Amino acid sequence: MRRTPLAGIAACLAFALAACGGGGDKPQSGKSIDPATVSGTVTYWDTSDAAVEGPAFKELIAEFKTKHPKVTVNYVNVPFGEAQNKFKTAAQSGSGAPDVLRTDVGWMTEFASLGYLAPLDGTYALDKPGDFLASSAGSVKYNGKTWGVPQVTDSLGLLYNKDLLKKAGHDTPPKTVAELKQAALDVKSKTGKTGLTLNVDAYFLLPFIYGEGGDLVDAAAKKITVNSPQSVAGLKVVEDLMTSGAAPKPAITDSYTAAITALKEGRTAMIYNGPWSATDALKGSAFKDKANLGVAPVPAGSAKAAAPTGGHDYTVYAGSKSLDASYAFVRFMASTESQAKIAAKLGLLPTRTSAYAVPEVKNSELVNTWKPIVDTAVPRAWIPEGGQLFEPLVQAYQGMVSGNTDAAGAANTVDGKYRGLLKGWG
Repeated sequence: MRRTPLAGIAACLAFALAACGGGGDKPQSGKSIDPATVSGTVTYWDTSDAAVEGPAFKELIAEFKTKHPKVTVNYVNVPFGEAQNKFKTAAQSGSGAPDVLRTDVGWMTEFASLGYLAPLDGTYALDKPGDFLASSAGSVKYNGKTWGVPQVTDSLGLLYNKDLLKKAGHDTPPKTVAELKQAALDVKSKTGKTGLTLNVDAYFLLPFIYGEGGDLVDAAAKKITVNSPQSVAGLKVVEDLMTSGAAPKPAITDSYTAAITALKEGRTAMIYNGPWSATDALKGSAFKDKANLGVAPVPAGSAKAAAPTGGHDYTVYAGSKSLDASYAFVRFMASTESQAKIAAKLGLLPTRTSAYAVPEVKNSELVNTWKPIVDTAVPRAWIPEGGQLFEPLVQAYQGMVSGNTDAAGAANTVDGKYRGLLKGWG
């Protein structure tokens, strides 16, 4: 476990605070909590989309407050791209960290290794742990303890405009990268629209890398694999999509918004995105007829079709002064009933097996479309450094788009940065 001296001091402080209840009420680990009597103030950082998802989560919080009248919830929506470093800074300084954070699955192990999270085994927060999907449960484990409660799970698929593909001569979505390239070129030549719009984000690069049999690291073998022939081949696929004209070079900054907006407005036929984006996409002018939006698995590379496991967990800050109230908040927000409401309203995938039996979820077209895709997603490396693997890859991707490097050079640069991060790895 690598940390700076200051981070180590902060971690010790965090564990000490957790041991004494964060300086506030003593946590009732392993005991039930009466919703009517538990009290405290919970500051919650929500990293979901403020406009699309935020209102639905606020509705849940309002319901929580009616059942927990003595708990005050301070809701703060923190932009996803800022939350990781913002939480680390607050936790390290011991000031300003939220009691509960909606944590990306890729950040959780790092936060736990630094001592910023309260272990949840035996607490009121962790209800029916055997009910969670195996892929979701894996993201909250570290050193034999549980540090979070799974909130939602996701992956990536191909979102496409059925009408544009049909006008280009394609009645079905592409199943391989070769078909993806041809369909995109056909859309461009036959409709004048963009065939495929890329997103300059490391998470969105993974399907191409996985598709050629590559990966960023092999955690079990403690081996860096981002510069392997297979991983380089995955980057070359993206390079070829851009140089061939199948996918124009995307914007280096805020390309996520550019891609989803282009799809919504009917200016592009295809993008890669996840379950969280479907509700937003359906608001676009291109999908006044909702049936025009198609969702399919990511196209296969030469090795396979594969997308990364994603999602979010509820975590409790080790230095919280309202542990009981925080535990009660997490338990409620991650309950079967709460997950079912969010799934029915937003199409987000629950992490609880029991939620899929709830009629509103069972009959959700979006959930039924995305569930098979998520079931086959590739687990990421649940290592403390996992949350730091994406930034070097994003910078390399930006270099490819700007023309400052090619696929081989990008992979080599990322490899060098990973070796500075993962000491002793092969």
